[in-house]
Amino acid sequence: MELFYSCDISDGLVRLDPDESGHCVRVLRHRAGDRISVIDGRGTLMQCALLDADPREATATVEERISGFGAHHYRLTMAVCPTKNADRYEWFAEKATEIGLDVLAPVIGERSERRVLKTDRLERLVRSAAKQSLKGAIPEVRQPVSVKEFILAAPEDAVKMICYCFDGEKRTVRQVLEEAALPDSSPEICILIGPEGDFSPEEAELAISRGFVPVTLGSSRLRTETAALVATTMVYCEF
Repeated sequence: MELFYSCDISDGLVRLDPDESGHCVRVLRHRAGDRISVIDGRGTLMQCALLDADPREATATVEERISGFGAHHYRLTMAVCPTKNADRYEWFAEKATEIGLDVLAPVIGERSERRVLKTDRLERLVRSAAKQSLKGAIPEVRQPVSVKEFILAAPEDAVKMICYCFDGEKRTVRQVLEEAALPDSSPEICILIGPEGDFSPEEAELAISRGFVPVTLGSSRLRTETAALVATTMVYCEF
């Protein structure tokens, strides 16, 4: 199934941008009258008839709308410190989108080696991954903020977890989700993953004081991007 993306939708008409139009018309050789499938990035799949096979701005008429296409029954925010090697962070973003992700929130910790992150490429990657994995919703990629800023702004009603290496009681992701009073639909879940040098004690203490529950991902020592993907997968498997 081929999926295209458009945010330019009005009066039953869909317009594809130059990149999507070129892929549709030049690469896949669609012609006027062909049926194509378009997502709006917010969860809706539209079955369309191609009206104008222009490789610079193809247009199509909407024949059917399917809401909640490829949706998962929770809302997951992964707040992950950028890795020193940017390719590894991009790999996580792509795979987490395929599994089930709603918000990617890059956070800069006191011990982060990478302190600058451009989000344009991440946005393109998650858009492509959403289409490839047959999802109608594209994850939101936020601009980087400090770990402390993110903690202070995190919603109070979310189930919040922090993966932090310290001696003390830690639960598993499954235990935290089972113990939480989750709403029947779209529970809000937030998981915080630190940099290669882990969170500072001050960051961890602030997170715990603001309702983040320390969790363990097992006995193996994991890279930042691996830990983030394991946590994403644990949530996905619980639902």
